[in-house]
Amino acid sequence: MGRYPVDVTTILVGVHVACAILTAFIFAIAHGGVLNYAMFDSAQVWHGQIWRLVTYALIHPPSGYALLWFAIEMYMLFFFGREVERFIGRRGYIWLYALLLIVPALILTLWGLTTRTGLAGSSALHFAVFAAFVTLYPNVQFFLRIPAKWIFVILAAIGTLSALAAHDWQDLVALWASIAVAFFFIEARGAGPELAWINSFKARFRPKPKLHIVQKPNARRTAEPDDVYESIDPILDKISRSGMGSLSENEKKILDRARARLLKKSD
Repeated sequence: MGRYPVDVTTILVGVHVACAILTAFIFAIAHGGVLNYAMFDSAQVWHGQIWRLVTYALIHPPSGYALLWFAIEMYMLFFFGREVERFIGRRGYIWLYALLLIVPALILTLWGLTTRTGLAGSSALHFAVFAAFVTLYPNVQFFLRIPAKWIFVILAAIGTLSALAAHDWQDLVALWASIAVAFFFIEARGAGPELAWINSFKARFRPKPKLHIVQKPNARRTAEPDDVYESIDPILDKISRSGMGSLSENEKKILDRARARLLKKSD
């Protein structure tokens, strides 16, 4: 808007904040039972109320502790979500958020064939956004110089133990289903480093390629255009659409050379 870019994460934060304010007015003017039509209920989903697969995440009760956790959620979504969006691109981020929203609800819907299940709130969804960030940047340090991956382990353990102690199996399933979706989505895009050992293990059992002679190409230096901005415009457009992870090695080298030339000109 104007000179300020508006990303998907900012829009999502605005939507959730608006829903929290609306929920507070509903409790003040009407009765909180109205929200029962928005929360996830497997029995009602099987009776055709499929909007519950999405609307459950927009319920934010206006109680004291719930609003405090909601503020933490919005911080995690705004801070970590923007970094994930920048890396995987706008389209990939929309797909990630949609999967985090739908997959846990679908699992609970199938579970509802034997036992009725319910779910409300977006705590697991937005914690999974943090899990996606940790998959991308596992060693980034925060307060007290603790790496992000250990903060994730601590928070995931707290959520898991709390659900186990309360016998809240539905929240436990939603939490770990969301974490798994975030982790494997980032890994599927070739961005996460944590599964590199699997590729190394597979490489040991692959047949070795046959040797063949390759003619050495003549060393020619690629001529660079005088207009540095014109040479990197297509690359910047690609970053905007698909994130830094979509660049090839050659495109990264071109971007680094252009950056060096611009720094040299500024000197």
